[in-house]
Amino acid sequence: MKLFCDSEKLDDYLLELNEVNYSNPIIKEKADELFHHSQTEIEKAKIAFEFVRDEIAHSWDIQSERVTCHASEVLDFKEGICYAKSHLLASLLRSQGIPTGFCYQRLMLFDTPEKGYCIHALNAIFLKSLNKWIRVDARGNKERIDAQFSTEEEKLAFPINEDLGEKDYPVIYANPHPKIVAVLGENTNALEMYKHHLPESL
Repeated sequence: MKLFCDSEKLDDYLLELNEVNYSNPIIKEKADELFHHSQTEIEKAKIAFEFVRDEIAHSWDIQSERVTCHASEVLDFKEGICYAKSHLLASLLRSQGIPTGFCYQRLMLFDTPEKGYCIHALNAIFLKSLNKWIRVDARGNKERIDAQFSTEEEKLAFPINEDLGEKDYPVIYANPHPKIVAVLGENTNALEMYKHHLPESL
């Protein structure tokens, strides 16, 4: 699938945002812990991805009601749904001058179309040394989910089944999609949000 940027300015994928608040002390402290000057951008991208994938719990997996949104609170509480985790990964990488955007998929919420659909979030990272964008999914691995960092073939969390109404959105957004930010702001129970209030399309 060919990806498209919603902004022609690569610098837009480095901006600090409400949700991507990388000047927050907790983000700066974690960045200082994870990264050092001798690492390449690819090494930094892999380290950040694996940290968010493995060390930040997915709210549904741990059955937590807490809703997180801003990168700093995702890191502070070490939990969030895919939307929140994508904000944290973008924050860590943008803090290192690595352009990072947001991508989305439309997936079945559970295992059949009858149980509804949801929008799922992942990230795109621009690697200057390779002059290309790669997509990564830091949602968190578990049984039957094995997302990995790869600069060649994508190794995402979920295969897309277009015959069942799922789809890959080809846009790399510089900002989290407004529908994503809205649903995180409007809900106070992550489990109820996950089951009943996630957007079904962009």
